[in-house]
Amino acid sequence: MHKLLALVMVAILSSNVFASDGGINEETSLNGTDFQTMEYNKIVYAEQEFTISLTLKNGTTNISHINWITQVCINSGVCYPPKTIQMDTLDNETWTASVIVDQEATYLNWRIDQVDDNDTVVRIPETGFGWKIWSDCWYDGEEWGGNDTSCITEEESDSLPGFISSLTLSAIIIAGLIVKRSEGKYE
Repeated sequence: MHKLLALVMVAILSSNVFASDGGINEETSLNGTDFQTMEYNKIVYAEQEFTISLTLKNGTTNISHINWITQVCINSGVCYPPKTIQMDTLDNETWTASVIVDQEATYLNWRIDQVDDNDTVVRIPETGFGWKIWSDCWYDGEEWGGNDTSCITEEESDSLPGFISSLTLSAIIIAGLIVKRSEGKYE
């Protein structure tokens, strides 16, 4: 049991190191939803407006409003709390919303909450964020990327990877000590 607990701790502590590939956008399929299309830029630009546009399938009528839940993550590894933006529409078919992206943004996450006339919420995707769009100058904890190099700083590029590596190594050593210690007690 203690070995399993130690392995789970290591997996949790090191999961952010291996979480995803830097610079690769992620998109959720709109199949099975009331949306026909979603349009947006494939790159997030610092301190510029990022806009999405959703078009409903024909025959979708009972929508009260649509919320766009965004989360900006920055190059230091911090993700800001999610922000809810109510989307606008003129014809109840095409819905749009915009957000100004932070200067040090690594990527923008989002999901869609569709609210019907009875206040029933349909979340797309059901859990987590379904979209991740990387900026033009990003740092994923290991390497810099994007077309713009203005966000790269020597301090971050030299110290952060070592910090993450030492944190991961410390977690593995602690897990090993826990396993070794528990083996001696229960044999």
